[in-house]
Amino acid sequence: MKTVLVTGASGGMGAAICARLLRSGYEVWGLDRREGNGPDGLRFIRCDVTQPDSVAAAFEAVSGETDDLDAIIHTAGIYDLDSLLEMDEARFQRIFEVNLFGVYRVNRAFAPMLSSGGRIVIVSSELAPLDPLPFTGIYAVTKGALEKYAASLRMEANLLGISVSVVRPGAVQTGLLGDSTRALDAFCAHTRLYACNAERFRRIVDSVEARNVSPERVAERAERVLRARRPRLVYKVNRNPLLLLFNALPDRLQLFLIGRILRSR
Repeated sequence: MKTVLVTGASGGMGAAICARLLRSGYEVWGLDRREGNGPDGLRFIRCDVTQPDSVAAAFEAVSGETDDLDAIIHTAGIYDLDSLLEMDEARFQRIFEVNLFGVYRVNRAFAPMLSSGGRIVIVSSELAPLDPLPFTGIYAVTKGALEKYAASLRMEANLLGISVSVVRPGAVQTGLLGDSTRALDAFCAHTRLYACNAERFRRIVDSVEARNVSPERVAERAERVLRARRPRLVYKVNRNPLLLLFNALPDRLQLFLIGRILRSR
C-alpha cells in the first residue's frame, strides 16, 4: 500500500484529494491546523505549518508509524486581497508563512522519508505566472515565489530520484471563493489611498470566479501526478480565458484598461 501525506487536509481541495486517494487504496496522512469531517480511514494530525514545532511534532507522529512516504501533496494555503501600500506587515508576513514557508517546512521535515521514485505535488494557482489584477498582488506574489521554489526544488530533488510537480488550478469551489469576497468588501471599506469603483471591481472578481470547478477536479489531477510514469512540472486545471486574454495584451494597454474600469468618476 502506498502512503501519502496531504497538507491542508480539512480544506476543500485537500479533503477531496484525501478522499480520492483513500478510495484508490492509498494510506493517507492528513495535516491541518483544524480538524474537519475527514473521510473514513484518514490518519489525521493537527498541525500548523507556520509553526516549526508543530511540523516537527507531526513528523514524529508519522515517522513513529511508518518509515517511508511515497508522496507529499501540499494544498494548505490562504487567500488575501489588499493594497500593497496599505497592507500591514503582520498580514503580509502571514500569507508568506502559509503559502511558501509552510511548504518549505513540511518538505524539509518529511522529504527524507521519500524514497527514489517519490513525488512532491504542490497546489499553486493559475495566477502565479500571470500579471496580477490590482489588489490581488500579495496572493499572486506568494504563489509566484512558490512556483520558483518548486522549479528549483525539482532540479535538486531530481538528483535523488524524486519528482516535483505543480498543479495550477483556476477558481475552485472551496472556502477561498468566500474569502475573496470578504477580503474585497474589507478592502473597499478601509482603503484610504484608492477611491475605487467597488461595484466594477466586484464584477471583475465575480467574472473570474464564476467559471469554477469542483475540488474533485483538482483531486483527479493530483492522483494523475502520482500515477504518471514521468510527471510533468506543471498541470493546469480550469484556466480562465478572460485572464489569459488580458495578460496577452501589452502592459501599457493593461494599465490603461484597469484605470478606466476601476477609477471612480
